[in-house]
Amino acid sequence: MIINIKNIPPVILHILCWFIVILIILSTFYNKFSYFPVDDFFYYRLFLNISIFYLNYSFLVPRLLLNKKIGLYGFVSLIFIVFFIFVYQNILPSIPLMSGLDNQHELLNLENGRNVIQTRRLFFLSFIQGIIIFLLFAISLSIKLSIEWFKNEKIKNLIKTQKINAELSFLKTQLNPHFLFNTLNSIYSLANKKSDDTTEAIITLSELMRYMIYETNKEFVTLQHEIDYIKNFISLQNLRLKDSSGVRFNVRGKLDYNIEPLLLISFIENAFKYGTDYTGKTNINIEIKIEDATLSLKVSNYISLKEKSNLGSGVGMENIKNRLNILYSNSHTLTIEESDNLFNVELVLKLKK
Repeated sequence: MIINIKNIPPVILHILCWFIVILIILSTFYNKFSYFPVDDFFYYRLFLNISIFYLNYSFLVPRLLLNKKIGLYGFVSLIFIVFFIFVYQNILPSIPLMSGLDNQHELLNLENGRNVIQTRRLFFLSFIQGIIIFLLFAISLSIKLSIEWFKNEKIKNLIKTQKINAELSFLKTQLNPHFLFNTLNSIYSLANKKSDDTTEAIITLSELMRYMIYETNKEFVTLQHEIDYIKNFISLQNLRLKDSSGVRFNVRGKLDYNIEPLLLISFIENAFKYGTDYTGKTNINIEIKIEDATLSLKVSNYISLKEKSNLGSGVGMENIKNRLNILYSNSHTLTIEESDNLFNVELVLKLKK
């Protein structure tokens, strides 16, 4: 069973860390002096060091430094460092910090130079204790700032994810009415002509709407379902064309991948919107190829002179460009170009299993 450290309460983590630190200190003391410290003042000093750590970690850094009171934090920290050095020197008895200090006790009993040696020793101890206190402040500061940084990064990522999800939801709701509006116009045209294909068109539309209602709320759909949706869309569009022989649709490759719903339809919808000339002749070529987890979509359609200014613009095309930038920011290429009387779109993106 693997324990996730994120599920462990912070208090338990702090206790475990200090247990390890104290164990290291006691082991070091034992290796140096061959016995464990029995002097109560040793443990008082240890408790005081832990108190210094949490004074900075839980009070000074959150109340002053994180509230951008940098100058006040530095001033108050300096006062506390001086105060704790005074406590160490005048309230808690000193214990030898270096093995060589024991030899100096004999020198302290000598009359010659006794005060000088004692002064140097006290200065040296104060210096060492000052460094220890400073390190406790520095370590607690570093740990607290690191925790706050990770916490802020987590919040930023959460906000970013929520923003992306909100944008995608908005883009989907923007796309569906746009598609429905165009499709209903096609069915209205068939009904107006009293075409026998009207019933089939309504059934096909119901299949499309079922997909849009029940599938597009998912983060991913199978590529097979998305292709079936495109086939139904093309079948519906073919019903309104005078001659659908100019519509060519080809799919190659394995479809056992996942894809975001309604990601490809805007390019195909755009082709049908502008792919018929004034005589009713249609020239649309759609090719989808899947190879090595990469999808390639190529769409080309005829364009007339009066539609050139509108081609490649509008809600649908802008929608899909925004979605691609959000979902595949670094894993897709989109090329849109005109050549002669043809409008060409090529999309390449990495698929997900």
